[in-house]
Amino acid sequence: MNPSTGPDVPVILYDTTLRDGTQGENVTLSLADKLRVARMLDEYGMPYIEGGWPGSNPKDIEFFRQARTLTWRTAKLAAFGSTRHRSNTAAKDPNLQELVKAETPVVTIFGKSWLLHVTEVLGATPAENLDMVADSVRFIVEHGRELVYDAEHFFDGHAADPAYALATLRAARDAGARTLVLCDTNGGTLTSRLLEVLAETQAALGADAGAPDVTWGIHTHNDAELAVANSIAAVQAGIRHVQATINGYGERCGNANMVSILANLALKTELPLVPAGGGDLTHLTELSRSVAEIANLAPNDWQPYVGRSAFAHKGGVHGAAVAKVERSYQHIEPAAVGNEGRLVVSELGGRANTSIRAEQLGHRLEGVDPRQLSTLIKRLEHEGLSFEGAEASFELLIRRHQAGYVPPFKVLDYTCLVEQRDGREMRAEATVKVEVDGEVLHTAAEGNGPVNALDAALRKALGAFYPVLDAVHLYDYKVRILDSDAATGARTRVTIESADGGREWSTMGSDTNIIAASAIALADSLEYAIWKSGAELRRRDERHFTTVIPGR
Repeated sequence: MNPSTGPDVPVILYDTTLRDGTQGENVTLSLADKLRVARMLDEYGMPYIEGGWPGSNPKDIEFFRQARTLTWRTAKLAAFGSTRHRSNTAAKDPNLQELVKAETPVVTIFGKSWLLHVTEVLGATPAENLDMVADSVRFIVEHGRELVYDAEHFFDGHAADPAYALATLRAARDAGARTLVLCDTNGGTLTSRLLEVLAETQAALGADAGAPDVTWGIHTHNDAELAVANSIAAVQAGIRHVQATINGYGERCGNANMVSILANLALKTELPLVPAGGGDLTHLTELSRSVAEIANLAPNDWQPYVGRSAFAHKGGVHGAAVAKVERSYQHIEPAAVGNEGRLVVSELGGRANTSIRAEQLGHRLEGVDPRQLSTLIKRLEHEGLSFEGAEASFELLIRRHQAGYVPPFKVLDYTCLVEQRDGREMRAEATVKVEVDGEVLHTAAEGNGPVNALDAALRKALGAFYPVLDAVHLYDYKVRILDSDAATGARTRVTIESADGGREWSTMGSDTNIIAASAIALADSLEYAIWKSGAELRRRDERHFTTVIPGR
């Protein structure tokens, strides 16, 4: 057995989010973003961080310049680039020169393994490509850098011409590369085939008399939904260097997801890891979501281990079982990766889901029959509501069924008008009549649309009694058509996301009229804010309201 692939040899994780991850559609990181992500990965304990391709753009050159001024706790930074151009010498190749100028301890070079790319993309001969690989690797090694060689398209190249694909690896190894990474660049290799190629490749190079030992690496893409599975299978077959990106960001369907690979290896195998133990796994969910936030991407709720729905239970049978034995429908304890379990309240859930979810949100169902509440939820969801996506509305539903509940306000009636006349800009106006503590206020407001105008009118009235609403703002508004066959008469569901600087919450409404659905969700949002802030009713005399509607 190659001593570099034994069971006691740790698996080294190599993060390429800042380079390969940014090739994903809609994934854009500024220079400041890249530095923030790099520091987060370093603080987590990632041993290798590929920072970018300094030969491709000024931002990556500046990233490495600034990175040199920072102290890195655990990570070795890697600069990424290609083999020399076929018409250049290594010493005069601009790409290789930039890699050296980056002054990183590690340099990763990719070279062509597939003759299709050699002859038709590079326009080189097979022999020229082998020289390009060897010259480039030797140049970097002679400058004292640790060299990682990425054999691009290796599995496709091996399928087309196994002898040539192996020859490219030998060229890199003999020139000084000690980490050889086999890349499934197009992401279409099935796991069984990948393992066959790994075995053949390791056997072929291992049989070379007098050849130095190398560390074998894997770099997979997710075009066949196998990137994580292929990476784990490769590790179990002796691979000890794994390249991946946080949240699986990357070109086309993405790269192997580092989060899932890390959790799988740490929690499901006995293999030693770097970072040790997989790092502090209780911060894994935070890391995943923080990188998504920096990249301005919504976290994937269904992502294994760290997604919001990863440990959510909606079915009544599941909920009842989890209430008795939490691990009955969970493969790990959610807290192990910094996540949490949730019981989703829906028409599929039973009274156990309803009761337990209420308790998780801090409510005792005193005076409320869980069975009746569950039945009501099922009826309301049949009418178009969806409490699993609007827990604030669920909490209000419980509150409204508790003894002694008094609503902080009542919406008596409202009107929304939208008009466009004589080619002028469209205008929207809403009038609202609300009752608070026996007093009726009639207000009006304009907005850039009917919902915005309705929101403004409601706030205008309620703000006189509840100043806490000044801090509340709506940051997302979603509309879903529930029965599209009904065309313009379809029932709609409106979900509103709100925040007050300290908390965030979701409310919803459903109706065949989109304005009515919006009004329900808006009223719930403001009532929830009043309730959770503990605001007491008080009149702000400096605000003046009139029952006279402004002239039109």
